[in-house]
Amino acid sequence: MEIIWYGHACFRLHQRGRPTIVTDPYDNSTGYILPRLRADIVTVSHDHSDHNYVQGIRGRPKVLTSPGEYEIQGVFVTGVPTFHDRKQGKDRGRNTVFLFDFDGLTICHLGDLGHVLTQSQAEALGSVDVLLIPVGGVYTITSARAAEVVSLLEPRLVIPMHYKTKALNFRLSTVGPFLKEMGAEDITPRESLKVTKASLPEETEVVVLEYKQ
Repeated sequence: MEIIWYGHACFRLHQRGRPTIVTDPYDNSTGYILPRLRADIVTVSHDHSDHNYVQGIRGRPKVLTSPGEYEIQGVFVTGVPTFHDRKQGKDRGRNTVFLFDFDGLTICHLGDLGHVLTQSQAEALGSVDVLLIPVGGVYTITSARAAEVVSLLEPRLVIPMHYKTKALNFRLSTVGPFLKEMGAEDITPRESLKVTKASLPEETEVVVLEYKQ
């Protein structure tokens, strides 16, 4: 499995012999420029322009925008309903967390999660190997609450997303406070992450990816 980050909440998940997934594609208002990506599956955590630019993805992907259980070309996808804020959606609406199961390797994309997961939501996700988590605050959980979610789900690998970079136009926190919360301040960013079930660490580790454009 190769995981590439294109900035904000947009990732490409690719494993040979399985459908390619792109999460939360954005429009150019973010400051990032979305590359010409092709996908078999596109997930949209919520209907905001920095997460739902499906027309920017080539091919004829199956687009998932809501909670449910799906099986697409051998990949099992579970969408769990959550909220974009701490007031059960009263401020910013709903958010869908997506869990992808690639032959037993599970990757969870939290979208614009705005609150710490409930116990029932965490149980619905089950075992998470790789967690893609927003950490920039303002529109999502803060770095401290992100650390709480990591403690709740106990993933093997954690990849922060949705934080301030040189490219981003939005007012968000940088990744630094989250890395401090996790005691992982001396991490060297990677261009991509290649992972298998066998290569997962025994204890939770944080991986910082460079955004690719």
